[in-house]
Amino acid sequence: MDISELKQKANLLDPVLRIGKNGMNDSIYQEIDKLLRKRKLIKIKLLNNSPVEDVDELIITVVEKTNSVLVSKVGNVFTIYRERTPRGEPRS
Repeated sequence: MDISELKQKANLLDPVLRIGKNGMNDSIYQEIDKLLRKRKLIKIKLLNNSPVEDVDELIITVVEKTNSVLVSKVGNVFTIYRERTPRGEPRS
């Protein structure tokens, strides 16, 4: 699936995860990983009370830690995608 198709699908999505005053921690990364396994395409919103100062740096970290691809970023909302791996195969 190419990026333009993913962007079209992402436009219809509501954020499934909101990052607030507690910021990012290991449990948030685990939740993102779990959501990607279930849905493949997810939208994440960074709330105004979040302590994260650099949204772009956060996105790079999320993409690297979850082995996903950035589909779009608009303000404090970003969408990532990860292809499902067949059962039993480790993710690279």
